[in-house]
Amino acid sequence: MNFEFNIDDIIGFDWDEGNSKKNWERHQVSIGESEEVFFNEPFYIFSDEKHSNSESRYYVLGETNKSRHLFVVFTIRKCRIRVISSRDMNKKEKTIYENLKKNTGIHE
Repeated sequence: MNFEFNIDDIIGFDWDEGNSKKNWERHQVSIGESEEVFFNEPFYIFSDEKHSNSESRYYVLGETNKSRHLFVVFTIRKCRIRVISSRDMNKKEKTIYENLKKNTGIHE
């Protein structure tokens, strides 16, 4: 999939205090868990065109260090990942993730 960014050019994360607090209060997902998804393979990034009105948005399906399956919505600002929302994958998303893992040959 072609994106407006190259994952290899990302230099870090840019956190908004309100979003990190909201993710914890609503979904009990910490900043660290959200970041882990981008370091644990496999992870799969998709364009979120439905919600890309003022800036390009993406979502990633991936796992934390403790194998928690997360759905993370983010944008890229100045070569940094800015997490907008982070929550547990729903059943459909987890099925998609597991099927992608099988089809790409990347397993634990």
